Amino acid sequence: MFNIISNELEATGMSEVVSPPPFSAPMRIEVTKGPKLRSGIPIISGFMPAGALIPGNYIIPHHDPRTKNGYQRLPQDARINELALDLKKNRVDLPTAILINIRDRAAKESIQNGFLDVKFSDELMNTVAKFYVVDGQHRILALEKLIFEEENKDKWRSYMLPFVCMLGATEEQEMDQFYIVNSKAKSVRTDLAYELLKQRAENDPSVLSALIEKGKDWQVTAQEISEELAARSPVWRDRIRFAAMEKDKTTLSSTSMVSSLKPLLSSPFFKMLSRDKQVELLDAFWRGLRNFMMDAFDNPEKYTIQKGLGVVVLHMILVQVIEVVRSNGWSVTEAESYEKVMREPLSRLQGDNASGDVVLGIDFWKTAPEGAAGTHSSSAGRRVLIAKLQSQLPRLSIS
Repeated sequence: MFNIISNELEATGMSEVVSPPPFSAPMRIEVTKGPKLRSGIPIISGFMPAGALIPGNYIIPHHDPRTKNGYQRLPQDARINELALDLKKNRVDLPTAILINIRDRAAKESIQNGFLDVKFSDELMNTVAKFYVVDGQHRILALEKLIFEEENKDKWRSYMLPFVCMLGATEEQEMDQFYIVNSKAKSVRTDLAYELLKQRAENDPSVLSALIEKGKDWQVTAQEISEELAARSPVWRDRIRFAAMEKDKTTLSSTSMVSSLKPLLSSPFFKMLSRDKQVELLDAFWRGLRNFMMDAFDNPEKYTIQKGLGVVVLHMILVQVIEVVRSNGWSVTEAESYEKVMREPLSRLQGDNASGDVVLGIDFWKTAPEGAAGTHSSSAGRRVLIAKLQSQLPRLSIS
């Protein structure tokens, strides 16, 4: 906030804190003093316009492996561009504080009567950098991108950014705080992230619009399908583990199920089906497999077919299987259609298990050491297994 009172309000005996024009010099930022760090370093907090930092009034101390100076990771252009776009389209807020530092030991003198003085030279671009960025470089760089590239520069210069500022910390003390912030924070589990993303998209159309622009709307659809499968499919009931669920009888995380559906949701035919038909199709596919691999579904803990590897591989080839079913004029929502296509390829599938023995058909999918599927768990291994199965599928029938 800024200690600038309009003359009109002053004349009426009223007062209000308002934002000043960008880049007023010197700029006085109202701050609150916090408790000192364990090292005795004072800290303050408040809100400043992005223009108080950008351009030229900050330094990001990136790590240099040659000199061992600095500690920050290099910024990621993709993150900067994505955040800048979301800010421009008013999709996100920046409510969490950046962490900065004024290294000068005389930094405390810049605090007078509850205000931080931010002084600029006459030529802003020649201003000596004053703030060292400890945490928040991507937020600052996204705002800088908007200030330099957007027509409405004043809007982004005036964007209010929450901050916490250390006064007089050394680079080593900055490094300590950087380590604490980045090593102790725990990212959101992917399964929970998918669930939250689906809820946000349902409640806010702009979220879905943003995902469509980024080519990530399939994640919401895949989460919806996963939840429907768990609720409606006898094959998948109690088998998919969603966020905060105990393992119990589940065999597959919702993250794996969601990820496995991406190839299908890139297929024009499957993508254009209604949600109900998509779920019906997938349920029919898995019931078709169960018709001739009953033991693998009755004892899923002993097989990999309903685990990550099996689901990823089989959903990848399902794109091709659907086309075989359609070319023969069979129903894509009947289990028997998939049984006809898949019985022979899966029965012929073979490989070596951990003991070097050749295993065939349903035994291929047994968990190690009896089965051979586990030897294909790497990305390269999955590609080999997918290619094996695709080569065994019937050719398309064209009338």
